[in-house]
Amino acid sequence: MEIFQVLVDFMRESLAYCYQLTQMAGFPSYGVAIIVLTILIKAILAPLTVKQIKSMKGMQELQPRMKAIQDKYKNDPQKVQQEMATLYKEMGINPLSGCLPLLVQMPFLIAIYWALQGYPYDPAYESFLWLPSLGEADPLYILPVLSAISTYIMSKQTSAGATGAAASQQKMMAIFMPLFIGYISLTFPSGLVIYWVVSNVFQLVQQHFIYKSLDEKKGA
Repeated sequence: MEIFQVLVDFMRESLAYCYQLTQMAGFPSYGVAIIVLTILIKAILAPLTVKQIKSMKGMQELQPRMKAIQDKYKNDPQKVQQEMATLYKEMGINPLSGCLPLLVQMPFLIAIYWALQGYPYDPAYESFLWLPSLGEADPLYILPVLSAISTYIMSKQTSAGATGAAASQQKMMAIFMPLFIGYISLTFPSGLVIYWVVSNVFQLVQQHFIYKSLDEKKGA
Protein backbone atom coordinates (compact mmCIF):
# COMPACT_ATOMS: atom_id res chain seq x y z
CA MET A 1 0.00 0.00 0.00
CA GLU A 2 1.30 3.42 -0.97
CA ILE A 3 0.22 5.15 2.25
CA PHE A 4 1.91 2.48 4.37
CA GLN A 5 5.08 2.71 2.27
CA VAL A 6 5.15 6.44 2.99
CA LEU A 7 5.16 5.63 6.71
CA VAL A 8 7.96 3.07 6.25
CA ASP A 9 10.01 5.62 4.29
CA PHE A 10 9.35 8.19 7.02
CA MET A 11 10.69 5.77 9.64
CA ARG A 12 13.83 5.18 7.59
CA GLU A 13 14.35 8.89 7.13
CA SER A 14 13.84 9.39 10.86
CA LEU A 15 16.48 6.76 11.62
CA ALA A 16 18.86 8.47 9.19
CA TYR A 17 18.22 11.77 10.96
CA CYS A 18 18.86 10.21 14.40
CA TYR A 19 22.09 8.75 13.02
CA GLN A 20 23.12 12.20 11.78
CA LEU A 21 22.56 13.49 15.32
CA THR A 22 25.05 10.91 16.64
CA GLN A 23 27.49 12.02 13.95
CA MET A 24 27.10 15.66 15.01
CA ALA A 25 27.69 14.58 18.63
CA GLY A 26 30.97 13.01 17.57
CA PHE A 27 30.12 9.30 18.01
CA PRO A 28 28.36 7.96 14.90
CA SER A 29 26.27 4.97 15.98
CA TYR A 30 23.30 3.30 14.36
CA GLY A 31 22.65 1.44 17.61
CA VAL A 32 22.25 4.68 19.56
CA ALA A 33 20.18 6.09 16.67
CA ILE A 34 17.75 3.13 16.92
CA ILE A 35 17.44 3.63 20.68
CA VAL A 36 16.76 7.36 20.25
CA LEU A 37 14.20 6.71 17.49
CA THR A 38 12.45 4.08 19.65
CA ILE A 39 12.16 6.50 22.58
CA LEU A 40 10.84 9.24 20.28
CA ILE A 41 8.19 6.92 18.81
CA LYS A 42 7.09 5.73 22.26
CA ALA A 43 6.98 9.33 23.53
CA ILE A 44 4.82 10.45 20.59
CA LEU A 45 2.44 7.51 21.12
CA ALA A 46 2.47 7.94 24.91
CA PRO A 47 -1.01 9.58 25.18
CA LEU A 48 -2.55 6.63 23.33
CA THR A 49 -0.63 4.14 25.46
CA VAL A 50 -1.78 5.87 28.65
CA LYS A 51 -5.40 5.66 27.49
CA GLN A 52 -5.00 1.99 26.65
CA ILE A 53 -3.35 1.12 29.98
CA LYS A 54 -5.96 2.99 32.03
CA SER A 55 -8.79 1.25 30.18
CA MET A 56 -7.15 -2.14 30.66
CA LYS A 57 -6.60 -1.48 34.36
CA GLY A 58 -10.22 -0.36 34.75
CA MET A 59 -11.52 -3.50 33.05
CA GLN A 60 -9.40 -5.68 35.36
CA GLU A 61 -10.83 -3.97 38.44
CA LEU A 62 -14.36 -4.55 37.12
CA GLN A 63 -13.84 -8.30 36.60
CA PRO A 64 -15.33 -9.40 39.98
CA ARG A 65 -18.44 -7.24 39.50
CA MET A 66 -18.83 -8.39 35.89
CA LYS A 67 -18.63 -12.03 36.98
CA ALA A 68 -21.23 -11.40 39.70
CA ILE A 69 -23.62 -9.96 37.09
CA GLN A 70 -23.03 -12.91 34.75
CA ASP A 71 -23.69 -15.39 37.56
CA LYS A 72 -26.78 -13.54 38.77
CA TYR A 73 -28.42 -13.29 35.35
CA LYS A 74 -26.89 -16.36 33.68
CA ASN A 75 -30.26 -17.33 32.21
CA ASP A 76 -31.00 -13.85 30.87
CA PRO A 77 -28.31 -12.69 28.37
CA GLN A 78 -30.21 -9.47 27.59
CA LYS A 79 -30.29 -8.52 31.28
CA VAL A 80 -26.55 -9.22 31.51
CA GLN A 81 -25.90 -6.80 28.63
CA GLN A 82 -28.08 -4.13 30.25
CA GLU A 83 -26.38 -4.49 33.62
CA MET A 84 -22.93 -4.45 32.00
CA ALA A 85 -23.78 -1.27 30.11
CA THR A 86 -24.96 0.32 33.35
CA LEU A 87 -21.75 -0.75 35.10
CA TYR A 88 -19.55 0.69 32.35
CA LYS A 89 -21.47 3.96 32.45
CA GLU A 90 -21.28 4.12 36.23
CA MET A 91 -17.50 3.59 36.25
CA GLY A 92 -16.89 5.78 33.19
CA ILE A 93 -15.23 2.97 31.23
CA ASN A 94 -15.62 2.21 27.54
CA PRO A 95 -14.70 -1.45 26.91
CA LEU A 96 -13.59 -0.55 23.36
CA SER A 97 -11.37 2.36 24.42
CA GLY A 98 -8.50 -0.03 25.13
CA CYS A 99 -8.58 -1.41 21.57
CA LEU A 100 -8.61 1.83 19.57
CA PRO A 101 -5.23 3.15 20.81
CA LEU A 102 -3.66 -0.22 20.02
CA LEU A 103 -5.11 -0.16 16.48
CA VAL A 104 -3.72 3.35 15.96
CA GLN A 105 -0.27 2.26 17.15
CA MET A 106 -0.07 -0.90 15.01
CA PRO A 107 0.81 0.85 11.70
CA PHE A 108 3.74 2.56 13.44
CA LEU A 109 4.97 -0.72 14.92
CA ILE A 110 4.72 -2.52 11.58
CA ALA A 111 6.36 0.41 9.77
CA ILE A 112 9.41 0.43 12.04
CA TYR A 113 9.66 -3.34 11.52
CA TRP A 114 9.88 -2.94 7.75
CA ALA A 115 12.06 0.16 8.04
CA LEU A 116 14.71 -1.78 9.96
CA GLN A 117 14.45 -4.89 7.78
CA GLY A 118 17.23 -4.61 5.22
CA TYR A 119 18.21 -1.09 6.30
CA PRO A 120 21.29 0.12 4.34
CA TYR A 121 23.72 0.59 7.24
CA ASP A 122 27.11 2.15 6.57
CA PRO A 123 29.44 -0.88 6.91
CA ALA A 124 31.90 1.22 8.90
CA TYR A 125 29.35 1.81 11.68
CA GLU A 126 26.94 -1.13 11.50
CA SER A 127 28.49 -2.79 14.57
CA PHE A 128 27.21 -1.95 18.07
CA LEU A 129 28.52 -3.12 21.45
CA TRP A 130 29.04 -6.91 21.06
CA LEU A 131 27.07 -7.01 17.80
CA PRO A 132 29.14 -7.30 14.60
CA SER A 133 26.22 -6.05 12.51
CA LEU A 134 22.83 -4.52 13.36
CA GLY A 135 21.51 -6.01 10.13
CA GLU A 136 22.22 -9.58 11.28
CA ALA A 137 21.03 -11.76 14.16
CA ASP A 138 22.82 -11.58 17.52
CA PRO A 139 25.52 -14.32 17.42
CA LEU A 140 25.67 -14.46 21.23
CA TYR A 141 21.85 -14.73 21.67
CA ILE A 142 21.91 -11.96 24.29
CA LEU A 143 19.23 -9.85 22.58
CA PRO A 144 16.77 -12.75 22.10
CA VAL A 145 17.08 -13.51 25.84
CA LEU A 146 16.53 -9.83 26.70
CA SER A 147 13.52 -9.65 24.38
CA ALA A 148 11.96 -12.71 26.03
CA ILE A 149 12.66 -11.49 29.58
CA SER A 150 11.36 -7.95 28.94
CA THR A 151 8.23 -9.34 27.27
CA TYR A 152 7.65 -11.69 30.21
CA ILE A 153 8.02 -8.92 32.81
CA MET A 154 5.69 -6.65 30.84
CA SER A 155 3.11 -9.44 30.52
CA LYS A 156 3.25 -10.11 34.27
CA GLN A 157 2.90 -6.40 35.04
CA THR A 158 -0.04 -6.09 32.67
CA SER A 159 -1.87 -9.14 34.02
CA ALA A 160 -1.49 -8.16 37.69
CA GLY A 161 -4.95 -7.79 39.21
CA ALA A 162 -6.79 -9.85 36.60
CA THR A 163 -9.26 -12.43 37.89
CA GLY A 164 -11.32 -15.34 36.59
CA ALA A 165 -11.08 -16.36 32.94
CA ALA A 166 -9.14 -13.21 32.08
CA ALA A 167 -6.44 -14.19 34.60
CA SER A 168 -6.13 -17.68 33.08
CA GLN A 169 -5.84 -16.31 29.54
CA GLN A 170 -3.28 -13.70 30.53
CA LYS A 171 -1.29 -16.30 32.45
CA MET A 172 -1.07 -18.42 29.29
CA MET A 173 -0.06 -15.38 27.23
CA ALA A 174 2.58 -14.46 29.82
CA ILE A 175 4.23 -17.81 29.05
CA PHE A 176 3.57 -18.11 25.32
CA MET A 177 4.46 -14.57 24.18
CA PRO A 178 7.95 -14.34 25.74
CA LEU A 179 8.85 -17.76 24.28
CA PHE A 180 7.50 -16.76 20.86
CA ILE A 181 9.23 -13.35 20.84
CA GLY A 182 12.50 -14.87 22.05
CA TYR A 183 12.31 -17.55 19.36
CA ILE A 184 11.71 -15.21 16.42
CA SER A 185 14.38 -12.84 17.79
CA LEU A 186 16.95 -15.57 17.15
CA THR A 187 16.80 -14.82 13.43
CA PHE A 188 15.64 -11.18 13.37
CA PRO A 189 18.15 -8.39 12.61
CA SER A 190 19.74 -7.13 15.83
CA GLY A 191 18.58 -3.56 15.15
CA LEU A 192 14.97 -4.70 15.17
CA VAL A 193 15.38 -6.65 18.43
CA ILE A 194 17.02 -3.59 20.05
CA TYR A 195 13.91 -1.63 19.09
CA TRP A 196 11.69 -4.27 20.73
CA VAL A 197 13.71 -4.43 23.96
CA VAL A 198 13.96 -0.65 24.37
CA SER A 199 10.25 -0.30 23.57
CA ASN A 200 9.42 -2.86 26.27
CA VAL A 201 11.61 -1.15 28.86
CA PHE A 202 10.05 2.23 28.05
CA GLN A 203 6.54 0.83 28.45
CA LEU A 204 7.44 -0.99 31.66
CA VAL A 205 8.52 2.30 33.22
CA GLN A 206 5.47 4.06 31.79
CA GLN A 207 3.06 1.42 33.14
CA HIS A 208 4.72 1.48 36.55
CA PHE A 209 4.07 5.19 36.99
CA ILE A 210 0.54 5.00 35.54
CA TYR A 211 -0.40 2.13 37.89
CA LYS A 212 1.18 3.98 40.81
CA SER A 213 -0.80 7.12 39.98
CA LEU A 214 -4.06 5.16 39.65
CA ASP A 215 -3.45 3.37 42.97
CA GLU A 216 -2.75 6.66 44.71
CA LYS A 217 -5.98 8.17 43.36
CA LYS A 218 -7.90 5.06 44.41
CA GLY A 219 -6.46 5.23 47.93
CA ALA A 220 -7.07 8.97 48.32
